[in-house]
Amino acid sequence: MEFEYSKKTKMYMEQLQDFMAKHVYPNEKTFQDQVNAGPTRWRVPPIMEELKATARERGLWNLFLPESERGAGLTNLEYAPLCEIMGRSPIAPEVFNCAAPDTGNMEVLERYGTPEQKKQWLGLLLEGKIRSAFAMTEPKVASSDATNIESSIVRDGDSYVINGHKWWTSGIGDPRCKILIFMGKTDPKNPDKYKQQSMILVPRDAPGITILRMLTVFGYDDAPHGHGEVLFENVRVPASNMLLGEGRGFEIAQGRLGPGRIHHCMRQIGVAERALELMCKRANERVAFGKRLADNDITTERIAQSRIEIDQARLLVLHAAWMMDTVGNKAAKQAIAEIKVATPNMTLRVVERAMQLHGGGGVSQAFPLAFWWAHSRTLRFADGPDEVHRRQIGRLELRKHS
Repeated sequence: MEFEYSKKTKMYMEQLQDFMAKHVYPNEKTFQDQVNAGPTRWRVPPIMEELKATARERGLWNLFLPESERGAGLTNLEYAPLCEIMGRSPIAPEVFNCAAPDTGNMEVLERYGTPEQKKQWLGLLLEGKIRSAFAMTEPKVASSDATNIESSIVRDGDSYVINGHKWWTSGIGDPRCKILIFMGKTDPKNPDKYKQQSMILVPRDAPGITILRMLTVFGYDDAPHGHGEVLFENVRVPASNMLLGEGRGFEIAQGRLGPGRIHHCMRQIGVAERALELMCKRANERVAFGKRLADNDITTERIAQSRIEIDQARLLVLHAAWMMDTVGNKAAKQAIAEIKVATPNMTLRVVERAMQLHGGGGVSQAFPLAFWWAHSRTLRFADGPDEVHRRQIGRLELRKHS
């Protein structure tokens, strides 16, 4: 594995860092003020569309799609440090059209969609004109084992009829959300439980879709993006909306979740780096008991430990990206599982130390630390909980010595 970033990556890093400093960081507060200013929080802040237009003009757009003419043509390893930079701000991924769940949904359409499906939905997503959602998790079953999913997709002539109760359908609160990818069972009696599931495209405005409520994460609603609990009642879509074919849902899920997991981890490195910066700034400026916090041994120890853990996690993430590029997502599954456990836990520890150094302010809206902690904590569930990934890692390791 080469540790030197490619010339293309360095070029994009410089451009992204410049754009972040001039446009993204100064407008984080503007974004929140605009979300809070309207009659509803579920509206698109004008500043976001302005930033997206500027980013697209600069060519900082759709950087995430590897091996595709529709993206920047970057490998996973080349994209990793760019995703880290974007992860430093909660609004940045969308600014560059690199935000979840759109990235995963675009990759699904790019890899598995028919020409007609790409023409209808992928182009609009790549242009940033619409957004999307992913409906997989269900409240009535343990969705960490996706074979438990109970939602149904039943063929009826030239259509499929969809019924199910989903939650954590991220992105459905956005008024620009126009398409969902829905996972359910087309063949619940198939003896191979991994061939019971399928994925299908569902237009947001299809009759029978009801948002029961928008869920909060430790009190945060993540507006205007949001996470919905959604009921699908006799939702009818054309048979041509099926992705790849009946019984291919798990196959698609693995192709989608591999890149999604590594993107989450890349962004988490950026969160941890920014938290460490806030920690150092606070330590140098804050005085207690007659001396700066930076002059306390416990503070320097915490800063040092954070630096070590961030660098360790970054190397793990870069290694997983390199594995995906060289041997493929399936062969890299252990490396991906490792970073999915290690990186969010590392970020939580770093943010926790930063919060402690900020005292009461650290858990308030005066600093972004509480929000970062809440978001990072969800990533120990999202795209598979720690326990599932540890189980996979352990089994794969045992297999090497059997």
